[in-house]
Amino acid sequence: MISVNSECITMTRRCLLTFKPFRIFVAGIGFFSLCFLMTSLGGQFSAKRLADSPFSIRTEVLGGLESRGVLRKISDMLEIIMKRIDTLSKMSNSSESHRLEELSSALHSFQPVGLVERIQAIAQNVSDMAIRMEQILKKTNIPARGRDGVAGQCEVPKDPRYPDCASKVDWMRGRWTSDPCYAFYGVDGSDCSFLIYLSEVEWFCPPLAWRNQSSHPTTSSLPKRQAFFRSDLSLLLERVGSGKESLSFMRRRMRRLAAQWAAAARRLDERLRGHHREQKRILVHVGFLTEESGDVFSPKVLKGGPLGEMVQWADILTTLHVLGHNLKISLSVKELQGSLGVPPGRGSCPLIGPLPFDLIYTDYHGLQQMKQHMGLSFRQHRCHIRVIDTFGTEPAYNNEEYATVNGYRTNWGYWNLNCKQYMTMFPHTPDNSFMGFVTEELNQTERLMIQRDKVNNMAVVYGKEASMWKGKEKLLSILHRYMDIHGTVYYEAQRPPEVPAFVRNHGLLPQQELQQLLRKAKLFLGFGFPYEGPAPLEAIANGCVFLQPKFSPPRSSLNHEFFRGKPTSREVSSQHPYTEQYIGKPHVITVDFNNSQEFETAVQDILKDKVEPFIPSEYTCEGMLERVNAYIQHQDFCRRSSPFPTANDSRSWSGNPPSPFLQLPNSTALIWAPNITAPACWPPLSALRLFLSPEDSSCVKTCQDAGLICEPAFFPFINNIEAFNGLNAQCESLEAEKNHVFPAVHVDRRECFQQKEPLLFSCAGVSAKHQRLCPCRDYIHGQVALCRDCL
Repeated sequence: MISVNSECITMTRRCLLTFKPFRIFVAGIGFFSLCFLMTSLGGQFSAKRLADSPFSIRTEVLGGLESRGVLRKISDMLEIIMKRIDTLSKMSNSSESHRLEELSSALHSFQPVGLVERIQAIAQNVSDMAIRMEQILKKTNIPARGRDGVAGQCEVPKDPRYPDCASKVDWMRGRWTSDPCYAFYGVDGSDCSFLIYLSEVEWFCPPLAWRNQSSHPTTSSLPKRQAFFRSDLSLLLERVGSGKESLSFMRRRMRRLAAQWAAAARRLDERLRGHHREQKRILVHVGFLTEESGDVFSPKVLKGGPLGEMVQWADILTTLHVLGHNLKISLSVKELQGSLGVPPGRGSCPLIGPLPFDLIYTDYHGLQQMKQHMGLSFRQHRCHIRVIDTFGTEPAYNNEEYATVNGYRTNWGYWNLNCKQYMTMFPHTPDNSFMGFVTEELNQTERLMIQRDKVNNMAVVYGKEASMWKGKEKLLSILHRYMDIHGTVYYEAQRPPEVPAFVRNHGLLPQQELQQLLRKAKLFLGFGFPYEGPAPLEAIANGCVFLQPKFSPPRSSLNHEFFRGKPTSREVSSQHPYTEQYIGKPHVITVDFNNSQEFETAVQDILKDKVEPFIPSEYTCEGMLERVNAYIQHQDFCRRSSPFPTANDSRSWSGNPPSPFLQLPNSTALIWAPNITAPACWPPLSALRLFLSPEDSSCVKTCQDAGLICEPAFFPFINNIEAFNGLNAQCESLEAEKNHVFPAVHVDRRECFQQKEPLLFSCAGVSAKHQRLCPCRDYIHGQVALCRDCL
């Protein structure tokens, strides 16, 4: 004991007196790291809770790989410390030795009592814990670390099915310390650990024969449960919380509409009797409200900021809850990481275990956060994601390679999703799914009160920000001749100078007070901005006529700053195209505001007309529940679809030449032959109506002109020579290429082109040189997202 004590003191003296900063740093860090880790493990093995010790790591019993990693770090630190001490002990510099002797007595004077004994006790604890840890690990099925492999078992395999294995091993050799997540999964710098990681955590190397093989499911498998409608929103309100004004706004909306949701759930439940609905595990990550994304919305809720996104998210959360699904809400990156099982580190590694959710609803901000933190798992699990996307994303912008090469790349697109995974606020982009929101309904008593209290010469202006009123003096002067004008412009101290004196400005109103104002008004006037918000539908629902400007030429990302950078080329013909196209007169009047006479005539006509409150069915609680339920039960973007047609398919076709299509009587359109078994598809192929578009026309317009909706889910089944022949395309050649207007036929050369990249199937694509094959379908009146056979 005395000799050990003396040697330890000598080493300490040499470290201090050589005064080499780096050496002192290494030895000091090593020692205190040892103490820190011992305290951590001590807290863990004594079963203390997290709050019991400031040094405890995670008390919910660390996984085998992580515990082994801790012990390995301890071993490595001790080894480094011993090497440093050994190097210092061999110093022979006479001046340094002289200085060591000078301070020898001083060191003896402050030697801590029992220091060596404590170090020896710690060392013994390390040994005991290592033995106990090995005993625990032997009782578990957690895979052993790389060093458990024997000689010859850790050579890099040469398997043609895994061509990237060798290069990935080389990368790991040089970069495995770049992210702590590799050590979390058991990587320790040995080739064995690299191969285990690359074959069992990632998938770049083949399974190792000497390892205990087990399947790794991509999603956690739990017993399937039936979903039942809910009418009580208390649990949802609790989960949403109220830490921000934006969340408080959403909670107030949920409470206000609670009775309507409950009534809608009862009606839809009656209609769906006999239909089994599977309960889904759903994560909702509202990315734009996270602090990491900047959350510019919450501070503006009470200052006239945009509320459309919060309206929609409140209704999405309520819809998923009322439909009976198992809901988890995430409002921060930390919550997202915990919900998904993201390993510690910088996001280079896959998730811990299978994905614990069937569906994930998020927005573009959340999508970026998920990609950053999910590593390779993002690509593996992205088929489960649904992106709430106000203005829509078209296929040409969605496919990263195609967008980059052909000039469609923006800050928001290029995610390589199925475009039906993007869910819009209005049904303006058939390539996407229409999510929507809810407009508050009136009961019979309220409808009678509106008819009684309507003020025929009262107008409310759509514009909460003073900047929206700039340059509108002439229009307002004309309107003022016929009506009293009311505004709801936000201001703090002084009346905004942009608002004329003859306008009665109420300031920013709470939702219920705004509703009362709209129930009295006859006219709701739009200035052209904001685009496609929920307010016009609310005004129409309260018996107002919505007067809006027509845009000539239509506005798009090609000619207008607001739309520039958005992943769509969609042309916006008015402030609110949905109300113009699907509602129209007498509820919606769209005129050229640059033509004063046309504007004044429209105001005069509005004064004469009597208009009842109106809400499209798809914007009621029941309509949204019906639509979202259909999506959840039928849309599956994770299922791999085989190419169509196969040899077995074509054998059952009749005709000469054989074809699965029939021409409709008195029409150029084709349908799926009733006597041909249709492949699995939703919407069902019985709804298909196939047209050849005019040149320079998109499938969106071609289907609209026929009173139908373009349906991109049908593209894989009409991307064949039988469809070209059935439409009498007269193909002189047939080739497959990547282009967002294919399948199509060249107008001049009669060359026919199939689509080579399924992600580029597009309703929106248009070309002056091609006629497109356009798959259309019917739709339920008031529910354009669903066909008559969809339910």
